[in-house]
Order: sequence, then C-alpha cells, then structure tokens
Amino acid sequence: MRTTRRRMLAGSMMLPAVPVIGASASAGEAPTSIAQDLATYIEFGNKQSGGSGDARCGAWMAAELEAAGYAIERIDFDAPWFEPDRCQLDCDGQSVTLWPQPIVVPTPDAGIAAPLVRVGPDGGADAPLAGAIALVDLPSGRWSSLYWPQVRTPLQAAFDQGARAAVMITNGPSNEIIALNADGREPMFPGPVALLAPREAEPFLAAAREHRDARLVVTGQGGRRPAFNFVGRIDRGRGKWLVVSTPRSGWFDCAGERGGGVAAWLHIARWAARELHDHDLAFLCNSGHEYQYLGAAESMRHIAPPPQETAFWLHLGANLAAREWHDAVGERRPLSATDAQRYLVVTGGLLDAARLRFAGLSGLEDPYASDRISAGELTAILEAGYSPTAGIFGVHRFHHVALDDARCVSPSAVAETTAAFVALVRDALA
Repeated sequence: MRTTRRRMLAGSMMLPAVPVIGASASAGEAPTSIAQDLATYIEFGNKQSGGSGDARCGAWMAAELEAAGYAIERIDFDAPWFEPDRCQLDCDGQSVTLWPQPIVVPTPDAGIAAPLVRVGPDGGADAPLAGAIALVDLPSGRWSSLYWPQVRTPLQAAFDQGARAAVMITNGPSNEIIALNADGREPMFPGPVALLAPREAEPFLAAAREHRDARLVVTGQGGRRPAFNFVGRIDRGRGKWLVVSTPRSGWFDCAGERGGGVAAWLHIARWAARELHDHDLAFLCNSGHEYQYLGAAESMRHIAPPPQETAFWLHLGANLAAREWHDAVGERRPLSATDAQRYLVVTGGLLDAARLRFAGLSGLEDPYASDRISAGELTAILEAGYSPTAGIFGVHRFHHVALDDARCVSPSAVAETTAAFVALVRDALA
C-alpha cells in the first residue's frame, strides 16, 4: 500500500566546480544560469498563491520558457488569502504574535477570552475543553500539513470537546512557527486556529497548566483572489510527451523549499528544447500548492497531456537541494552539505537507473519505488496512471518557516542534483 505524505512522516552564491549539466552546456554556463535563476526566484519574496510575489514569479518563469521556444497556455483559478491586522495571544501580561492558520476563521474584534488548556499529542487534556482556548502542543517534528494525522488528530479532538479556538505550538528543528498546508476551499475547523513559535511558548504552557484566562485575537481582511498555473509546450507531433512539473508557491520566500526545483525545472526546459528532438515537451508550473495542491488539481484536469501519450513525467517538488545546518553549539550555521531529508521516488523500472544517477547524493542515493511511498502532487500524478514517473520531495530544516531564505540553499548542490535528473530523463526516454 502506498504511504502518502499525509501518513509517512511524520547563502553564498560562490560556486565550486560542478559536473557539466546536459550534453551541450559548458562547465561554466550551467552553474551560472542555475545560480541566476535561483537568485531571481528568491528575490520575488513572499510566494503565497495569488500574491504579487507569486504572480511576478509565474510571469518570469513563463517568459523564460517562451524565450526557449515554448508556447505558453495559462489557466486561472482562485485561492484564499488573508492579511492579519492583529493575531496575538495575551495571558498574564504576556503577549505573543501568532500566525493565523488558513483558511482563517477570525475572532470578534475584541477576541476570545477563555481559560487556556494544554492539549497533548493524543488529544488528551487535563481540564475540560468546553469553552476553552486549546493550546495544542505538538511533538517535535518537521511539520508541513494540517492533513498529517499527528497534527490534525489533537486539533480535531480539541474542537470535538468544545474548544472555542486553538493555538498550536509547531515544535520543530528551527524553533520557529512552521506554517501548515490546508484545504483551499473551506476552513478545516469550526473555530479560529493560530500557530505559536516553540521559542516563545513556555509562558503560555505554564499558564495552560494552571488553566489561567487568556485572550486570542485574530482579525484582518481576507477572501479569495486570482492565481494561475501555466504550461509551456513544444509540440513536435511525436505523440510522446515528456512532462516536467514544479510548484512555485508557498507560505514565505521558499528559497530552500521551492527555489531548487524552480531552477532545475528551468534548466531542464532549456536543455530539453535543444536536445530532445524525438519527444514533445510539456513543462507545468503550478501555484496553490500550500492549499493542498489546489493548483496542481486544476492542471491535471485541464492542461496535462493524457497518460497514454506521456513517455515520462518528472515532478520536481520540495527540498531539491536545501542546505544542512549546524546548531548544537550555540551558533546556527549553514553547511556546504545537503539536507538528507529529501526523497527520490520512481516507478519500478527506473530504480536501477536512479541508484546509478544519484549515487553519492545525500537522501537521494537510496530511491524508493512508487508503490512504497509518494507524497504531495506526485501522489496525484501516480494515481492518474502516469508511468514511468519520477519525483522528488522533502522537508528541510526551515521548510514552511519565514527564515527559509538564500542561506538555506546552495546553487552548486542544485546544479549537482539537476545534472542527475538530466541523466535520469535520458534513461527514462531511451
């Protein structure tokens, strides 16, 4: 049985030498273009679906493909948005800023005043939750989605027991708020939910142990706004499509989460336009990822080639080549090494090729068969019957954290991983 992501988990721009990427790229050209694309992606800032950073990023990516000879088709959809005025928790003179969990259910302007009660990972509480503000204390993990059972179970239990609102402590390796993917169509819970950084949680945990009164305020403006996906196509009339997809949106700047995938996608698109003359090409770019793959669902319905005409689908998901970190001796420092919490999944016939091409790449050198695990948008691709297929996904140290900036990703590591994917594409189409 396939284990989906819902069930399975719980810088410097100086470039060392890297392998040549693609048959016609020079040793200097490819890393420089990847570094430039990575820097450009990061410079667009916040990538929330439908926001200005996401829209400008999508327009840039489409223009790059058009310049490489692709015909662009865009499809529009709508995504939620919320801009907070106030999002805070107050208790006993302590006040902390929270992250409003989308789709946001706001409080009244005056907030919700109620006892604060801790809820453990199993959903248990040491006091009645009826009328309370639940303080949900997650175990330590690299969290990503409200759909993960370890996240959803205690939160649902709190509301089932009558909590008026919930504040969730996202305990993880960054010690910061970890934003969580959610349904893009309606709120997942009946009351307000907000997220609290572990580094600021202790006074409120102490208050919750004594069930002291607190006030939660979540106010702001929100609704739905237009977002878009696009596909770049080169239709040579071969009837055999290479499809390469990547999301571009996310909660924050998404340098390590999305930047590597975007840079690799652009490089492979340019290389394929030059080199792959025996196949038709379709390069999909999706927004709406943070809303449980809302944009990807639209692309699958409207612009993806059908499975029977697809020779190979490569999906470039999260954490293509984010950095590893040291932080155990009082100083948080990015390393040249790559975070190993990245997963390579391939359909069975590609396992030997994947082991060969990704040998020595941390986390990817031991690929998984797609009937064992998959995650995110890759799961939908596999369930739609596309094969052969390969995809990458992962959860790096600053995944879904506001500090996921240029320090979190190495251009040379992105180039090295991209070279392996170019080789795998050749193998899959041979």
